[in-house]
Amino acid sequence: MRALRKLKTNISEAKMLNLFAYLITAFIITFVIVIAAYFINTPSSDYEKHSAYECGFEPFGDARSFFDIHFYTVGLLFIVFDLEVVFLIPFVVDLANMSLLGYANMLFFIIIVLAGFYYE
Repeated sequence: MRALRKLKTNISEAKMLNLFAYLITAFIITFVIVIAAYFINTPSSDYEKHSAYECGFEPFGDARSFFDIHFYTVGLLFIVFDLEVVFLIPFVVDLANMSLLGYANMLFFIIIVLAGFYYE
C-alpha cells in the first residue's frame, strides 16, 4: 500500500502539472488562431466562389460518372498498408529492449503484411 502511495505522488505532481500546462497552452493557441481567422476573413459574395466548380470552367457532363474499381482498390490498399507501417513504429522504438516474444510478434506481423502485399 505504501509503495502505491509513493508511486502516485511521484507521478501526480510534476508530470500532471506539465500535462495540464501543455493542454492549456494548446487550447489557448487554438482559440487564438480560430478567433484571428474569424476577424481576418473578408467574406466575398462572388458567383464563381459559390459555384460547384472553382476552376473557372463550365461543368460539362455528369459529375457522378463511373470509375474503374481499380482506382478504389488502390486507394484502399494504400490506406491499409500505410496504417500497417504506422503499427511497426512501436516495434522500432523499443527494439533494444524487446524480448524474444516481441521479436516473434513483430515477425508474425510482418509476415501478415507481406502476405497481404503479395495477395494484392
